[in-house]
Parts: sequence; structure tokens; C-alpha cells
Amino acid sequence: MHKDFDKWNTEKKNLEIREKKIRFHEREIWWCSIGTNIGDEQDGKNLLFERPVLVLRKFNDKLLWAVPMTTKVKEGTYYRMLDHDGVTFSVILSQIRLLSVKRLQRRIRKINENDFQTIIDGIKGLF
Repeated sequence: MHKDFDKWNTEKKNLEIREKKIRFHEREIWWCSIGTNIGDEQDGKNLLFERPVLVLRKFNDKLLWAVPMTTKVKEGTYYRMLDHDGVTFSVILSQIRLLSVKRLQRRIRKINENDFQTIIDGIKGLF
């Protein structure tokens, strides 16, 4: 599969100069420009190289920990499932990332505390 790193690099430059103030919180799912990445790292799609991510930890107004999500059902130690409006999403625990808030595009929704705790417990289990 061909990956367009040059196009992503152009978009990444646009994100870096972005001045928009973004308010976000833990437990929220956002469309996030995670980019074109190396090997089996999860890539973004579309013009903004986006993928849904779940915000795990807000460190400050500029940095967060997040995990990418996919609509492909994946099971095992490194995944947890979330259901919303009849659609199942897999949260990819093994790809936890430190991200700049500049990558966040649009808020999707906030998950409930029980689902969030299940995901946090899964991440703790990786260590």
C-alpha cells in the first residue's frame, strides 16, 4: 500500500501553526489528525488524515494521551470493544500515544465511566 508522506507533511505543517483554542476532556472521542505513520502504526484517513481517538488523560491544555479506534472488530489483550448506536468499535490499547491538542479536529461524544474504566484497566494490564 502506498503511503503519501509528503501530503501528510504538508497537513502537519498546517496543524502546527493552528491557533484555535480547543477544549477537551478525558473520556471524549474526537476525530484526530494522527497522520500517515510507519509500518503497522494506525494511520489516519481522508484529507485531514483523521481517525477517532479516545482521550485517556489530559495533562494540560496542550497535551493528552489517547488511543486510536477502528470499526474493525478486533479481540484480544490489546483491544477493548465499545458499542454506540448499534456500531461496535475496537479501541487499540497497544497504540497509546502522546498527542498535541492541535491534532484534535471535532468532538464526537463522551463515553460512560464504566466503559472508560474497562479501557483504563486494559491499559494497566499491558504493564
